Amino acid sequence: MAADEVASMHVEVVYAAAPHDVRTVALDLDPGAVLADAVRASGLLSSLSAEAADTLQAGIWGKAAALDTRLRDGDRVELTRGLLVDPKEARRQRYKRDGVRRAKPGIKNRGSPPK
Repeated sequence: MAADEVASMHVEVVYAAAPHDVRTVALDLDPGAVLADAVRASGLLSSLSAEAADTLQAGIWGKAAALDTRLRDGDRVELTRGLLVDPKEARRQRYKRDGVRRAKPGIKNRGSPPK
């Protein structure tokens, strides 16, 4: 075996079944495996109906990818559900309901700009 060949590659498949219900499966796949191979090997879709599985979108590291995309060692395959509400519309509804503007997570509220 050449030095640049890898006997197997490690990937992670993640599926958020519901809010606060994230399922993760670590896999060792053969080199040359594609995204569809990882999804199939994870077994995460076995508990879903065919209709529900068809609505999921797949991606690698948060970017949409086709099922025939070749994986690399260390990739994170993500299975995502469609949005129920547009995020901008959800913010509008919260503001209308609460009358409070919320800061984005991880960003400290710096107050008013200096005059």
